[in-house]
Amino acid sequence: MLRDIFRETLDAIDVRAVLAGEVSCDQGVLRILDLRYQLADFSRVLLISIGKAAVPSAEVILHALAQCSTQVEAIVVGPGELRNAPPAMKQWKGSHPIPDASAREAAEYILNALHNTSASDLILFLISGGASAMVELPLDRSITTEEVAEFYRALVHSGLNIAEINTLRKHLSAVKGGRLAEAAKDATKCTLLISDVREGLEDVIGSGPALPDSSTPEQCFELIRRPELVQRIPPRIRAFLESADLPQTPKLGASCFARAHARVILSTETMLLAAANACHQRGFHVVINNRCDDWDYRVAADYLLERLRELTEEYPRVALLSGGEILVTVHEPAGIGGRNQQFALYCAGKLQHLPFRAAVLSAGSDGVDGNSPAAGAVVDSTTLDRAGNERIKATLDRFDTYPLLAQIGDAIVIGPTGNNVRDLRILIAER
Repeated sequence: MLRDIFRETLDAIDVRAVLAGEVSCDQGVLRILDLRYQLADFSRVLLISIGKAAVPSAEVILHALAQCSTQVEAIVVGPGELRNAPPAMKQWKGSHPIPDASAREAAEYILNALHNTSASDLILFLISGGASAMVELPLDRSITTEEVAEFYRALVHSGLNIAEINTLRKHLSAVKGGRLAEAAKDATKCTLLISDVREGLEDVIGSGPALPDSSTPEQCFELIRRPELVQRIPPRIRAFLESADLPQTPKLGASCFARAHARVILSTETMLLAAANACHQRGFHVVINNRCDDWDYRVAADYLLERLRELTEEYPRVALLSGGEILVTVHEPAGIGGRNQQFALYCAGKLQHLPFRAAVLSAGSDGVDGNSPAAGAVVDSTTLDRAGNERIKATLDRFDTYPLLAQIGDAIVIGPTGNNVRDLRILIAER
């Protein structure tokens, strides 16, 4: 049942379907939600799509623009093959979660394209989760791709939340924290976001390449001194981020945002509403609780299981939904897994002791969990017997959850979805 609910939720938030309902082009007017652009006012449209949803997002916009006669150039950085690509298009597959040489090449190409824009251009930025790693170029060009990869690896394993991680990324980068908007200061800009962060943190999505930045150098100075990062950051990057001359990112009110708009197309809330509907249809009383966002996975699991226990005292059939990301601080050497599988397997050790039937699903909407082929896992009270208590404990300690979950059939493997609105946790119980 939980696998079916997860699949129905993903279908309900399909990027192509949702975006196609919000974008159209008719009689020379491009409509994007409440925004209207008279295409005759522009000499061309430059589309820059970056992230895990880059390809499906770009396809919908390009299809809409094809209904109007206008010059379009496209730059797409993300997984998948673009259908019916325009002649003037450049694409990179994108590397995630660690940037590679293609991320630097894509960043240089995008910056060059933006520097060649003018007031007669309309730029459409389509930004989704994963964009941070897929396009990257340090402000200090002498910092190597290998050093940047080591920096990202340290951040991913640090236990910092995504806003803290992206604060550091923004201040290192020539393409983050509003700097893409700054590179095309005179153009009209529209940024469409598929959000993989909490509401109100839109400039964190993909490290906010085209939005005013709310983070500061002072926050960088504090974060870079965290104990979990002290020995992990490459020396030259540490020196750059600790410099008293660390450049400021463009803020709200900067001239480059004078003709700029941003809209969120999909978010964690969209996903939760779809999941709630699927649970309602199966007769569950549904409660949404996102309080454990950015909590340690063990604390989050204990909290949600206790809430589930309380709810079953009042309702005979209940579904507890939680969106967002929990934290796992990884200690090397680590195996194959991810935060969703870590969370689910930890829950499995607790379910057998509950006085009711229960099952737990935790999975990423992008179809990818950590460094594994799985999106996450679904467990119930039989998982402990099938896996063994000591084996579960050892697996959690090694951060090596995928091999065990795959072996016992509890892993969820669906492949990349072309979407990313964070993780979904569903806990269901019947008294």
